[in-house]
Amino acid sequence: MRASTSTPAQPTLDEIPLPLRLGTFVVVDLETTGTSPASGAMITEIGAVKIRGGEVLGEFHTLVNPGSPIPPFITVLTGITDAMVAPAPLFEEVLPTFLEFCGEANETILIAHNAPFDIGFLKAAADAHSYRWPNYQVLDTVKIARRTLTKDETPNMKLGTLAQYFGLQEPPTHRALDDARATVEIFHHLLERLGNVGVETLADLQNFSHPLSPQERAKKSLAENLPNSIGLYIFRDSEDRPLYIGISKNIRKRVLTYFSPSETRSRMREMIALTSRIEALPTPTLIDAQVRELRLIQLHAPRYNRRSRFQERTLWLTLTDERFPRLVVAKGHSALTHQQSAIGPFGGNIDATQAREALHSATAIRQCTPRITPATIKKASACILYDIKKCSAPCIGATSDDEYSKVSEKVSNHLSVQAGEVVAHHFERIATLSREERFEEAAELRNQITAYLRGFARSESLRAFSALEELIVAKFSEGSEEIEIARIRRGRLEASLTISTVNQLSSGINLLQSQQLDSVDQELIFPHSTPEEVEMLMRWASDEYARPIHIIGNWHLPTYGGAFHKNKVEKLAKPDVNAHANALEE
Repeated sequence: MRASTSTPAQPTLDEIPLPLRLGTFVVVDLETTGTSPASGAMITEIGAVKIRGGEVLGEFHTLVNPGSPIPPFITVLTGITDAMVAPAPLFEEVLPTFLEFCGEANETILIAHNAPFDIGFLKAAADAHSYRWPNYQVLDTVKIARRTLTKDETPNMKLGTLAQYFGLQEPPTHRALDDARATVEIFHHLLERLGNVGVETLADLQNFSHPLSPQERAKKSLAENLPNSIGLYIFRDSEDRPLYIGISKNIRKRVLTYFSPSETRSRMREMIALTSRIEALPTPTLIDAQVRELRLIQLHAPRYNRRSRFQERTLWLTLTDERFPRLVVAKGHSALTHQQSAIGPFGGNIDATQAREALHSATAIRQCTPRITPATIKKASACILYDIKKCSAPCIGATSDDEYSKVSEKVSNHLSVQAGEVVAHHFERIATLSREERFEEAAELRNQITAYLRGFARSESLRAFSALEELIVAKFSEGSEEIEIARIRRGRLEASLTISTVNQLSSGINLLQSQQLDSVDQELIFPHSTPEEVEMLMRWASDEYARPIHIIGNWHLPTYGGAFHKNKVEKLAKPDVNAHANALEE
């Protein structure tokens, strides 16, 4: 993977109109294993070129291990083989570096040829790994070309056809960086044509390539009386039902972007057509707006919000409450208590199942699902797990209640306070398999222990934060004297306010503490909150500009806890398990 940039100062996209010669554009192209992420296709290569004023500022290129075989016809088309991507980083390793290369969403415009394909893959992959995709403005050279060129000039708008029409010295090759470079040249040729018809700013180009419909122009008046302040905005239909809930530091300015040509998402344009009213809910702080957004989305599940609609459907790994407990993937967090052993939440059923397999591999907990009673014990016969000493077979009475309780207690510890034994078991087994060149089996064990540790570390930090009786945090603003102060209790935001100078800090804290709050069930991990809200507050309170001012409880994590082991095992993230065999034995 390589990335190189040289980025002088530039105006942000908020400075409208932005001359095209001053805009920073990142032209991106992908190679994939198929045509749609919905069908399981994955990214195999990313290429990008950053440009401004006709100058190349930097390039980014990397192969990406898709985690699955590349179809033969894709290899024929692109020349990318399984052997080429085997040592390449996974997408979740690449994404932070790629986003850093692209820059902030208010400073960079993304360009792609057939943008819904490339940007759609990036958004889907980011979402699959729990990354929030930045709200980049996007230009599509296919749409620009369709509005610029006639059918007499070129029969279609394929990249290769346009490259031939404009006489590119280096035509596209179905490799990501080559195709991104070709798209840069095509974009510049199109801008030369458009300059002759008065297209000089970003807004001009957006209006030209994606004009607003008369209906959309008429709906723009709904935003006229919205406040220029922090808070939430709610698009409502003719029956006053929420269609979409969002937040912004400037409500009016953000809502107006939905009625501009820069809004190219078909779902949002469909939503605008259904909108009858836009409601503004100003808030004292940005974190207040973010939390209220989560709560309102959970309450109303607006059809055009994709994230956070089903926060109650989190998946956890826990033990059943029966005579001979077993591991189950349970849905929902509302009944979880601090005394209950459980790890999570998991991003999906695959991760939760892999975490369960990690514990099955390291312990003798039973894996069968029927409830065991004296009557069933008389009729049951042992399965193969008993023969290979992977289960103590309570189903046939081969172990006593006391003996099995020792097994379940150990598993309970692995779901709450002790991950080290599970990690040691898997490291030893992976090292053995690697020496025996059984790399596929080693990779599967690596995936299992990684999933387990993600769930363990996540629940460990959630429990620690939500156990705090009270936490008051002051967050200082970069480049401003304003300070946000928030009162958090048991992982839930109770109140917040903004002060203009540090001299008001003491009075602000007193004001927050003077408010009467409802009682909470101290046994529950999330008494009146969700894991998503707790994690949002943790990130906010852990920010480099945030400072704890008042705390009741102990906010700390074990030195050798879940996060420590997770960071260690993530060294094995690449598929070449053999390359890490020595590291496992250190």
